[in-house]
Amino acid sequence: MTPFGARLRALRRERGVTLADLAAALQVSSAYLSALEHGRRGTPSDGLVHQVCEYFGLIWDDADDLSRLARTSRPRVVLDTAGLTPEATEFANALAARIRALPPEALAEMRAVLARTPAKAR
Repeated sequence: MTPFGARLRALRRERGVTLADLAAALQVSSAYLSALEHGRRGTPSDGLVHQVCEYFGLIWDDADDLSRLARTSRPRVVLDTAGLTPEATEFANALAARIRALPPEALAEMRAVLARTPAKAR
């Protein structure tokens, strides 16, 4: 499941909206929304995110948060380590091989390290 998918499902459940009802209102298929919720589809379009915000009446911070979640919800990520150190390539490969087995605490620690590390432009 992606961050966007988890939030979409939570919004639906909090407000008692079925997948079929939301799909009809957004003029998309239930299968597509289900795939978004389960992380089997890529990042939703800005237009769809806007429609979801309008449907649920999300404004300001809540709408911005949903947009941010959509941008960070690519279920198939590719890491390009060309030109990086051998250690970076080894780490990327180890992460890819073990990410499904990492406990939530380990993920939280890694996210904290990333949050403290400034992003570098390519």
